Amino acid sequence: MFWTLVATLFCGLGAAGVALGIRAVTRNMAPKWIIPVFAGAGMLGYLIYGEYTWFDHKQSRLPDEAVVVSTERKGIFWRPWSLAYPYVTAFSTVDTDSIGRDTNNPDIVRFTLYHFEQKVTDTVSHRIHIINCATRELIPIGSDGTPRVDNLKVLEPVDALYSTVCPS
Repeated sequence: MFWTLVATLFCGLGAAGVALGIRAVTRNMAPKWIIPVFAGAGMLGYLIYGEYTWFDHKQSRLPDEAVVVSTERKGIFWRPWSLAYPYVTAFSTVDTDSIGRDTNNPDIVRFTLYHFEQKVTDTVSHRIHIINCATRELIPIGSDGTPRVDNLKVLEPVDALYSTVCPS
């Protein structure tokens, strides 16, 4: 977050420098108000660019065994540009190295699901899940190691999570 703030300030200073150059070229005929307008537009432009490239940047830093299985695109009211073109605000990945068949039933698979979210600071959470490949039932495992059956979810046959964890 600190480096984002520094980069935002430098983009604002650079854009203000362009406005100063415009004023110098026009022999100060351009209005003075273009300097703060350019600075604000430069900072806002950098922040918007960062929001739209966040997913690609995070995805490029993932290890090879991480497979993206879902993304969330949201339009946010206080970011009106996102209402016209929503951007990825969160995504989930499966660690394919964590996929294992721990039980006697070959249809039951255990894996780790990671969830990345773009907020003021980036957040990442992970949780172990089990899936019954025969019935497509997904069950998270609680912190005490017991299945949380109250959070059972049945996946669609075309779901990317199901096809990643349970290849046919």
